[in-house]
Amino acid sequence: MKHNPGFDALVDTFRPQVNELSIDTLLNWQAIGQPHQLIDVREQDEWQRDRLPGARYLGRGVMERDIESLYPDKDQVLVLYCGGGYRSVLAAVNLNLMGYTRVYSLIGGRRDWMNRQLPVES
Repeated sequence: MKHNPGFDALVDTFRPQVNELSIDTLLNWQAIGQPHQLIDVREQDEWQRDRLPGARYLGRGVMERDIESLYPDKDQVLVLYCGGGYRSVLAAVNLNLMGYTRVYSLIGGRRDWMNRQLPVES
């Protein structure tokens, strides 16, 4: 998906401040049982269509408001994903600012997951 230049510039500004995680690393973590929480930050209609297996929905519109109730341990591993790895970068920045220390944005998001023909839930 082609984004507006201002949005791309915003994400590019913050991307260096965010830990990013590859799909291969996520798959490895899942295979070895590495503790993490997979969080879908897309819009609710996107979530309802499909989601990565084991993901929990926490859309960007309510994430900052609700995150501490759902995940009070600010040192637990949180892996955020969106449609293509852009919105999750911005979400990760906000969680870092809120004191979460082990937040990752999934590189390529759902788009790259689907391109690899990996399973989804619906």
